[in-house]
Amino acid sequence: MSVDASRLRDAVARLVELDVAPIVQAGDPVLRAGTVCYDGQLDDAELARLIDLMTRTMRAAPGVGLAAPQIGLPLAIAVVEDPGPEDDETAQVRERIAYPHRVLVNPRYTPVGDEKVAFYEGCLSVQGWAGVVARARTVHLEGLDERGNALDEEVTGWPARIVQHETDHLLGVLYLDKVETRSLATGTAAHRWASESHPLAAARALGFELP
Repeated sequence: MSVDASRLRDAVARLVELDVAPIVQAGDPVLRAGTVCYDGQLDDAELARLIDLMTRTMRAAPGVGLAAPQIGLPLAIAVVEDPGPEDDETAQVRERIAYPHRVLVNPRYTPVGDEKVAFYEGCLSVQGWAGVVARARTVHLEGLDERGNALDEEVTGWPARIVQHETDHLLGVLYLDKVETRSLATGTAAHRWASESHPLAAARALGFELP
């Protein structure tokens, strides 16, 4: 896809004047169109303000990641940050650890090994819903950070899930495309199932299999 640079900068200029950006919801074409690689379309100040806005929006939602298409921008940039769970059982079962704030520019991932794990996840662009997605337990993450430094590392557990979810956004992919459809839940049911450390009970009650 191609994006007019001047229109992109105008869109960024309008957005960064906001305290938080409105989050685009499923059904908007921008979430399905994919993104263009970031290659300096913004100057350093513009990029910094965009990252600040995305970070504020993510934290206010609250969420653990936000991709540029979720605020209407077809750029391959995402921010991630996870303070971690409040209880030890969830931390252990989900391999969920604190994941410090990071910026992913032009990220891509490849699975490391064949092991997959399935847990409930949600999305700021699919408000009110949660569903079980089987994802690679470990991925090799490549790309750049906001300063142009190379990312080249293995990520495991819940941080790997976040990386996959946000990178998928940049490809026009929502978690709904990979979800176990019988696991989908909303309202109090979504809160109930997603708050459990593992979806075993949900699988039994709703009739779906886990890997």
